[in-house]
Amino acid sequence: MSALRSRFLSDSAIREIAETHRAPVLALDCEVVRQQYADLQQALPEVGFYYAIKCFPNTDIVRTLNALGAGFDVATSGEIEMLRELHINPRACIHTHPIKSRRDIHDALRFGCTTFVVDNRDELLKFRSFGHRVGLILRVGFRSADAKVDLSRKFGCTPEEAPQLLALARDLGIRVKGLSFHVGSQSAKPDTHVAAIQRCVAIMREEHAQGGDMNLLDIGGGFPVSYLEPVPHIVEYCKPIREALKAIPEGTEVIAEPGRFLVAPAAMSIAKVIGKARRDGRWWYYLDDGVYGCYSGLIYDHAQYPIRSLKQGPTIDCTLVGPTCDSIDVVAESIQLPELEIGDVVVGEVMGAYTAATATDFNSLPRSEILVLNAPEQAEAVMYIA
Repeated sequence: MSALRSRFLSDSAIREIAETHRAPVLALDCEVVRQQYADLQQALPEVGFYYAIKCFPNTDIVRTLNALGAGFDVATSGEIEMLRELHINPRACIHTHPIKSRRDIHDALRFGCTTFVVDNRDELLKFRSFGHRVGLILRVGFRSADAKVDLSRKFGCTPEEAPQLLALARDLGIRVKGLSFHVGSQSAKPDTHVAAIQRCVAIMREEHAQGGDMNLLDIGGGFPVSYLEPVPHIVEYCKPIREALKAIPEGTEVIAEPGRFLVAPAAMSIAKVIGKARRDGRWWYYLDDGVYGCYSGLIYDHAQYPIRSLKQGPTIDCTLVGPTCDSIDVVAESIQLPELEIGDVVVGEVMGAYTAATATDFNSLPRSEILVLNAPEQAEAVMYIA
């Protein structure tokens, strides 16, 4: 990811936003989403992409990606309702939550989404009465020590269990059309991706030998972006993945579920200092946004965001905290910034993923206003572009 891409607003534009909008603001640039999508297409040209809506469930993001031909990865009836209201083609959607209530299944089928993910016997049995209407994807778990969040701890059968579940599906007359995996969020290296592809290819070939007709492989997400530490360019990162995909059986469709990579660099937080206090020999600055707001990813996503102020000058060691009454609401325990005053602006960058999506209404404080730039069929905010 280009460092310049995450700074899609000039400092003067940020000041204008802070002055003319009720802070805090989360500025979202749909043009960055388009650029990230183009980069991912270049990195994995034979792969179809289904945006993981949970990452940032925003209608302008959905409209932007829909115009680019992306599909959508849904996990709840609420996400399905968003797509219904936007008139998204249900055939361009997959329901990837491995554990679903019967209502979830009914809501998805009523919408027109017929592809579901399962990862265990009891989940498979839920589809006995829907066998003629659905195509299932069996999720296989692959643990990754390199990922920030290990998603295979909670979901995915073992590779050894997969043949037994596939055999059960055949006995029940339910079609399993492919396999999926997710190596974890913000995966540092592609090694687990490669190993997972190789093991899934072996399972698919074994299933073909048993008379199965699987023709889909979902390689999940986990593609990394740069926060405080650099990561390889996505084309270079995906090079081993492209090589591994050459071994898939002929006629197999490959899809992925990117979320973070598409939207993380596309948003920045614009917050103001609303108070300051001298504590334990250092300045504490109280912002109008914090970990119960768009900085929620500090807790839920294990993220560390690039944070800066618009003020110039010598820096001091200080602490940034949020506006709630809770002492856990700490944005940065020790950070180097110029000495700030009430009203000064603090900017958090690379804040599109799992920020607004996991914000709360704790203390009845207002959530950040989302300011959308370069949305489809919308040009009002172009003046803010640097």
